[in-house]
Amino acid sequence: MDSITLQKYADLALKIGINLQDKQILVIMSPVEAAPFTRILVETAYKMGAEEVVVHWNDDFCKKMKFTYGDVEIFETMPQWEIDSLMFYAEKGAAFLSIAANDPELLKGIDNAKIAKSQTARNVGLKGYYEKVMTNAIQWNIISVPTSAWAKKVFPNVSGEEAVEMLWKAIISSVKADTENPVETWHNHLKNLKEKMDYLNKKQFKKFIMKNSLGTNLTVQLPNKHIWASGKDTSKSGIDFVANIPTEEVFSMPYKYGVDGIVKASKPLNYGGNLIEDFSLTFKDGKIIDFSAKSGEEALKNLINTDEGAKYLGEIALVPYDSPISNSNILFYNTLFDENASCHLAIGQAYPSCIEEGDTMDKKQMEEAGMNDSLVHVDFMFGTKDLNITGVDAFGNEEPIFINGNWAF
Repeated sequence: MDSITLQKYADLALKIGINLQDKQILVIMSPVEAAPFTRILVETAYKMGAEEVVVHWNDDFCKKMKFTYGDVEIFETMPQWEIDSLMFYAEKGAAFLSIAANDPELLKGIDNAKIAKSQTARNVGLKGYYEKVMTNAIQWNIISVPTSAWAKKVFPNVSGEEAVEMLWKAIISSVKADTENPVETWHNHLKNLKEKMDYLNKKQFKKFIMKNSLGTNLTVQLPNKHIWASGKDTSKSGIDFVANIPTEEVFSMPYKYGVDGIVKASKPLNYGGNLIEDFSLTFKDGKIIDFSAKSGEEALKNLINTDEGAKYLGEIALVPYDSPISNSNILFYNTLFDENASCHLAIGQAYPSCIEEGDTMDKKQMEEAGMNDSLVHVDFMFGTKDLNITGVDAFGNEEPIFINGNWAF
C-alpha cells in the first residue's frame, strides 16, 4: 500500500477515531506484524501533540507456542503487570487504539480448557479497564491492518503477498481512506448515521420482531428510556471519538429478560482463535436455553458459560445489507468488519450509555432497568438480504424498520 494512503489511514484513526488531544497520552495495542503501520501512527501522534505514545506489542506465533506447550495452570491468572499498565494509563486520561488483526484460526486444535481459562482470567483481570471502555470513560478505537495468516484466510487462492495486498485494498476501501479527504468523508458518514439514530430515539419502540429465511424468528424487547447510538461517542471528559473504524451500525440494548425465539448466525464468529460456524441460539425470557454449531461448538459453549450474564444479550445493532462492506462480498473473518456488513447482536455486557442515566447506575439499578452485566461482550452477525424487522410501539402499532435487509425509512 502506498505511503500517501497509509498516512490518510493513520490520520483517520487518530483524528476521527481517537480524536487525540494535545498533550494526551496514546496507548497502541499492536501485533508485531503491523509494526510498519504502527510506526506511522506513533510518528503522526507525536506530530499531533501527544505527550507520550506507548505501544503494547503482541505476537500470534508466541501466543500459539504458549498455548501449545504451556501447562494449563499458567492460563488461570493474568499477569498483574499487564492489568496495572492499562489501568495506569487509563487513570492518566490516555486514549487507547487497538489493531485487531489476529489469525482467525490461530488456536484451532488447542485444548479448549486452556483457551477457556485464559479468556476468563483476562476478562476478570481487565474488568476495571473494560468498564472504562464500556462507559466511555476513555477514548478508544479499533482498526485493522493485514497480517499474513489473516489475509490468506480471506483470500486463500492467491500467494501470501498478493493476499496481503488484496486485504489492504479491501480495508482501505471499507474505511473510506481511499477518498480525497477521508476525515471530511467521515464527518458526512457520521451525520447520515445520526439521522437513523435520531429517528429511532424519537420513536422509542417497545420491541422488534425479526425474521428471515435462514431461520431467525426473534422478538427483542427494548427497555424503557433506551437510547440508540451510532458511530460517534463522547467520552466522559467531553471528547467526541469513533470506537470502530469502519462502522455502519446504529445500536442499542435489549431488555435483558425480553428476548424470545431463535436466531441463526449469518457469518462465522472468530472467538478466542477459533471459528464458530453455522450456529444458532434459542432464547426464552432473555436467556439462552439452547445452542448448536456446525463447528466450534465447544468454543461457543465456553463463551456462553463465561458467567451468568453471558447467557443474555447486551446489544442489538442495525446495519443495512446494502452497505459498503456487505457489497464487497468479502467475508473478513474479523468481527470489526463482518459486524459492519450485517445486523448483529452481542452476547454479554450492555453499554450503560444506551439507557438514560445508565452511566450513573449501580449494579442493582442496572438490573432493575433490564441492563445486562457480564465479563464478556461478543458480537455475532445475523443479518441477511431478506431480513425483515418490524417495530412495535407502546400502543401496539407496527412499523417496518428493515425490509429485505435494508432500512425502510
